[in-house]
Amino acid sequence: MLEECIFCRIIAGKIPADVVYADDQVFAFKDINPAAPVHILLIPREHLATFNDFEPRHKELIGHIALVLKKIAADQGLAEKGYRVLVNCGPESGQVVYHLHYHLLGGRPLGALLP
Repeated sequence: MLEECIFCRIIAGKIPADVVYADDQVFAFKDINPAAPVHILLIPREHLATFNDFEPRHKELIGHIALVLKKIAADQGLAEKGYRVLVNCGPESGQVVYHLHYHLLGGRPLGALLP
């Protein structure tokens, strides 16, 4: 845990969060500034600053994250109509918090990101 990392502090219970899912590898909670009716952040418990910090040893974690995102989407009623999973990596992507996090967005039409 990095004491100065807001997401590490949320995982440690030092900052309250509306928790949606938690296990020994990941932690998911509702975004406090949602961009869609459903906007959940999923973070690994291990502090990884960006997507670029994944290493071969993280293969199981990466698969686990995908399965948990799928489960949360289903639990939130998004599986039928669709949802978006987004990861920002680095300053030009818009990453603000440097603890790897996945945005799960849904509950309304989101439109295409690319033409």
